[in-house]
Parts: sequence; structure tokens; C-alpha cells
Amino acid sequence: MGGSASGTARKGRGPVVAACVTLAVCLVLTGGVLYVVDRVSTAMGEWEPPTGAPVEPSDGTIETPPRSEIDGPPERAEVTGQDEGDADERAAPDGAATRPDDTWLDQVSDDTGIPHRALEGYAGAQLVVNADTPSCELSWPTLAGIGYVESQHGTFAGGEIGEDGTTTVDVIGIPLDGTNDTQAIPDTDNGEHDGDTEWDRAVGPMQFIPATWERWGESLEGGAPDPHNIDDASLTAARYLCADQRDLTASDDWEAAVLAYNRSGEYVDDVLAYAHAYADAS
Repeated sequence: MGGSASGTARKGRGPVVAACVTLAVCLVLTGGVLYVVDRVSTAMGEWEPPTGAPVEPSDGTIETPPRSEIDGPPERAEVTGQDEGDADERAAPDGAATRPDDTWLDQVSDDTGIPHRALEGYAGAQLVVNADTPSCELSWPTLAGIGYVESQHGTFAGGEIGEDGTTTVDVIGIPLDGTNDTQAIPDTDNGEHDGDTEWDRAVGPMQFIPATWERWGESLEGGAPDPHNIDDASLTAARYLCADQRDLTASDDWEAAVLAYNRSGEYVDDVLAYAHAYADAS
């Protein structure tokens, strides 16, 4: 089961339940067998973006282009990594730095409105995946689009992403108890990640359900992965999107990847619009 010591320390903050229906679970029909997608998502066609007017520009709000003006995923975005001599102990499998350059982060955060620490998580995941799975062609605007739609970059519950990459308030979804257009998913983690010992809930800034986190969770720095940490959540989301040898510069593969994350056409359109907006602004 994923998790870390830092998850225990966070219990004092207490979980905050996101009240929107975006955290419902969707069903997928494959080969005639109905099964629950192993990450939180909404009933098909029922997805709605997070509600409530953002109060600070640093939540990543940005004007998005009309869907009619978008033709496929955004062009691949590059990340300037730290110079080898300045890199900390975190490194990709080939020894490349996993942390973006501070000057790059400052500039792109200013240009896009994405909180600095959230952007570091998305861009760091790109550096890792580009180093060990270059054929995927993942770039950070796709992760940023998902991060905004799912949790407004970790701010949806009223907190933010702290300096250590962990949300200051746990972003916890509604109980997946069969109501609110959700599929009933009894507790699988004894409440370790979501604080609920009866039903599973989506957790963290990238909104994974515990069962999916157990299968896919990966820590940037090694050790037990933490779904409430933007570095771990972004890297896990990147791995999930890159599954099945997808090339995320190809329209069909990009759409298939985001549909696997949340099987809703409206969701795909919104992530695509934010991904384009962030890529264009950077």
C-alpha cells in the first residue's frame, strides 16, 4: 500500500472533503465486461469542472482557447533542468536531474499562473519520464491540465502545495458509496490515505483512488510514495498516461491516455484546453 511517514504527520490537519461531483467513479465497457476504472473519475458525460470562483491568481486560472480552435494535443513543451553541478540528490535513472531550473520555474510560473511548487512537480515528472521512457513524449502542460481540472493545482480544498511538495490541506473526494453517480467501492486501504474505513475516496492533487495508488504509486525520491505529494502524484500520473507504449504527441494516444484517466469526453476537452493554454502561455 502506498503512503509515507509524512502521511501520518498530516493526520493532524484532518481531511477536507471536496464537494464536487467531479470525483465520481466512471464505468468502462470493454469486451462486454463492465468494470470500474481503477482511478477516480465521473460517470460518462456527467463531468463538471470545479466550482467556486478562485480568489487568487496563483491557482492556475487561465483563459482557455475554444475547443473549435484546438487540433490535437499541444506541441511538446521543453523543461530546463538544473545544471548537474547544482542538482540535489534526486536524479532520474540515467543520472539526469529531476528538478527544473529555478529561473525556468520562476518564468513559466509567472507566465502561466501555475503555482511554483505545483509546476515543479509537473516539470520534474517530465524530466524523469523523458529520461527513461522518451518514446512517450510526455510534457508538463498535460499534467498541469489534469492538475488544474482535478484540484486547481492542490488548492481546491482551501490549502496549497507546501515547500516540501505536500498539500497543506488534504484534498479528499466524496465517498464512493454508489450515490452521486458513483460506483460503490468499499474501503481498500483501511482509511490510510483517505481517512475513510468504509468507502474509498479519491485523494491528493491528482486524485487517485487508493487501489490505483497501490498499483501505480511511485516516489520521486524513493521510499513509500505519497498521493498527497505533488512530486509523487505527478510522476505516478505520468506513468499512468504513458502506459501501453503511448506517444502523447499523437492525437489518438493522447486522447486515449486522458480517457483512461477519466472516461468522459467533456473531461478530455477541458484538460486539452488547459494543456493548450499553459503550453501557449509558457
